[in-house]
Amino acid sequence: MPTIGTPLSPMAIKVLMCGAGELGKEVVIELQRYGVEVIAVDRYAHAPAMQVAHRSHVIDMLDGDALREVIEKEQPDLIVPEIEAIATETLVALEDEGFTVIPTARAAQLTMNRAGIRRLAAEELGLKTSPYRFASHLDEYRAAVEAIGAPCVVKPIMSSSGKGQSTVRDVADAERAWAEAREGARGGSDAVIVEGFVDFDYEMTLLTLRHAGGTSFCAPIGHRQVDGDYRASWQPQPMRASVLAEAHRMGKAIADALGGRGIFGVELFVRGDDVYFSEVSPRPHDTGLVTMISQDLSEFALHARAILGLPIPNIKHRGPSASHVILAKGHSQQVQYGNLGAALSAPDTQIRLFGKPEVQGERRMGVVVAGGKSLAEARQKARAGANAVTVSL
Repeated sequence: MPTIGTPLSPMAIKVLMCGAGELGKEVVIELQRYGVEVIAVDRYAHAPAMQVAHRSHVIDMLDGDALREVIEKEQPDLIVPEIEAIATETLVALEDEGFTVIPTARAAQLTMNRAGIRRLAAEELGLKTSPYRFASHLDEYRAAVEAIGAPCVVKPIMSSSGKGQSTVRDVADAERAWAEAREGARGGSDAVIVEGFVDFDYEMTLLTLRHAGGTSFCAPIGHRQVDGDYRASWQPQPMRASVLAEAHRMGKAIADALGGRGIFGVELFVRGDDVYFSEVSPRPHDTGLVTMISQDLSEFALHARAILGLPIPNIKHRGPSASHVILAKGHSQQVQYGNLGAALSAPDTQIRLFGKPEVQGERRMGVVVAGGKSLAEARQKARAGANAVTVSL
């Protein structure tokens, strides 16, 4: 069983968060509850997790030399990636030198690149996926679209939060989707993946937890996305026992292949009795924000416990729950939120404002989570609460 010292002392357990967004902020808060010393690192100042960490650094997260310099200076016990766009080659090298990366440096490297994780899932593990092709130049892309057929989904090989993702519904859409994918790419790669469109009944996230006592699962989370970006989620997603068992099998298979400890957000499509693997994030998942009200231990609390090597004997689900994002559109470094009283007027409703310092275009700035007697009631309360919040730029 691990021992934990006092923060800012020579005996402190130090965790370095690579990425300091809203999900990282919640992980930092949970780590602080255990007296862990936390350092937050991101590409811009005053990121959400920086506001609750002991100290922070601003670097280009894709600059391997800069990342190494910070890690060697801080000498953390655990390096915890919170975003995909990191110099993962540096993490692999540092892990080889004795640093501990959560869950593993290989997991961070594979999941930053959709080619790596798709090949692992489909070709090595034999998990059911939609048909797919990769393309690194326009002629190859055109051939991929022709081979897969319309409709199909085009995504950058490296991106996050749905950036650059779009659906090609006919051949005329192909050139537009290619341009959008390249514009939304992160991490220095212009390559794309072309996926066959799955006419699914619903999409879901299975939070799969690897911890000292084995593997556990949270209740399945249903979610709604717009262009690949999360807008609302609810828990539990209704599904047949046989389908849930197959989801558990797939979630455990991909998490075991990636290894390490912590929470994995496994995204799946369900059509009838068929379950299709889509993606996995080896870290808390944005759709899992609903667990801040739906469970006694949120996905962030579970992640903190797991990476610290602490036991997790059970996960208690509290009943039908939902989340809905608060969006801002425009350009401003002066953001204000109003009408919070109306947003919180319904019982069993909570708001989380992320504290992001600016908006450039469209940005997720907060979330409303709610519980109800039914999923319909919980979803309605979360949606109404989010819509009630006014965002002034």
